[in-house]
Amino acid sequence: MAATLQVLPRLARVPLRPLLLGGSGARLASGMALAEQARQLFENTVGAVLPGPMMHRALSLDPSSGQLKVRDRSFQLRQNLYLVGFGKAVLGMAAAAEELLGQHLVQGVISVPKGIRAAMECTGKQEMLLKPHSRIQVFEGAEDNLPDRDALRAALAIRQLAEGLTADDLLLVLISGGGSALLPAPIPPVTLEEKQTLTKLLAARGATIQELNTIRKALSQLKGGGLAQAAYPAQVISLILSDVIGDPVEVIASGPTVASIHNVQDCLHILNRYGLRAALPRSVKTVLARADSDPRGPHTCGHVLNVIIGSNALALAEAQRQAEALGYRAMVLSAAMQGDVKVVAHFYELLARVAAARLTLPGAGASGEEDGQLHELAAELQLSDLQLEEALEAVAGARGPVCLLAGGEPTVQLQGSGKGGRNQELALRVGAELGRWPLGSVDVLFLSGGTDGKDGPTEAAGAWVTPELVSQATTEGLDVATFLAHNDSHTFFCRFRGGAHLLYTGLTGTNVMDAHLLFLRPR
Repeated sequence: MAATLQVLPRLARVPLRPLLLGGSGARLASGMALAEQARQLFENTVGAVLPGPMMHRALSLDPSSGQLKVRDRSFQLRQNLYLVGFGKAVLGMAAAAEELLGQHLVQGVISVPKGIRAAMECTGKQEMLLKPHSRIQVFEGAEDNLPDRDALRAALAIRQLAEGLTADDLLLVLISGGGSALLPAPIPPVTLEEKQTLTKLLAARGATIQELNTIRKALSQLKGGGLAQAAYPAQVISLILSDVIGDPVEVIASGPTVASIHNVQDCLHILNRYGLRAALPRSVKTVLARADSDPRGPHTCGHVLNVIIGSNALALAEAQRQAEALGYRAMVLSAAMQGDVKVVAHFYELLARVAAARLTLPGAGASGEEDGQLHELAAELQLSDLQLEEALEAVAGARGPVCLLAGGEPTVQLQGSGKGGRNQELALRVGAELGRWPLGSVDVLFLSGGTDGKDGPTEAAGAWVTPELVSQATTEGLDVATFLAHNDSHTFFCRFRGGAHLLYTGLTGTNVMDAHLLFLRPR
């Protein structure tokens, strides 16, 4: 098995302005004051996993000896370093890598989302762009995060570079979220369209992401360890920015540098389960029939070092530090928040109620019914890393404001044709839930934002809400329930208070899923 490391952050703290507490006039402005703090804390959360800082934490170069150090491993550079990459954050990762490695880098090829260079230029993020006369060739593709011909050309160029390497060479692989769509290379005679059609059929019949990845890997030249095989016998260092809950390296971008543990029989079992084996295109049958029990060869990638350099958990750890620097009692609940957005919203509403009761009446707690419902929902969500009891104990012992942090990727079941994203939908649902009953003498604010800066097909990263949302919306003639019924959260937030509750960051150049911030401040 390839080695996998987790890079722990040593992050510079960005100073935040302290929040002034108390005073009878403070309550009127408290919502906006908290919102400013929340936005700033979210930006610092994203800042912890920007490509530049992450790459410099992961790599160090001794210019005198030409030794490249990756954590506790050293590699000798002698005009033998090559680079490939694919993903939403890879442009900035590649720019940082080239700046750090300089003339040691011989050649590179990266596959990045269509339009990302223009977007970075428009927002003035020069640090995310390659310098003129860069040795790295850039392909843009996968519009709307879907594999396309441009991404296929990029994948074939990456394969060609990898296949030309020797035992004296070193390949640096940069991987981030969105990498799977940016690295499509079906095994001939399977076409890109045939592979897409099959995965869409599986998804429509309820196949899990693990099952979809098993099929993708079996039909791909580069996924499931295929890129590592193409680069053999060169040494491979894979630096990975995780956008998957739990950071499984075999799942992120479908594991191009991780040997697949599945075989053809696993694929046939999945296809049988969903009634698709008989309807397979002839090309797919050909590829599966000629593969042996392991389509990726030996179950080893011993020449590969996989390193997680950024993740949701690392971003939340920095958010916790920043919140504590502001005077909050901060706790990370979970970096694995997933499940239906309606259930997740109800969980946060109950959490706010239980926490508010413990904060204002230490020892009293919330009603037994609310406490029981909260724990039932927690069990239903099956969050492997949930620190619920620890967080509630911390709240009960707090002497001031509290910030509860979580991250992950809830899902939205589309029922309408409105415009929105999972973060705006979650925030709107939490706001609707919080307004149902009084929360006592506690100011509450909830923020949900996508760390990539783009929530669904909108320009916003997310939104923030308070318990007053529904009543305030009603005075503006906006019915929250109607917008939710049509999955039209973005339209709601654009109209509500002139869009003041929307979170705008622009494309951030990184992606570690979403961040959820829940603030509670006694009045």
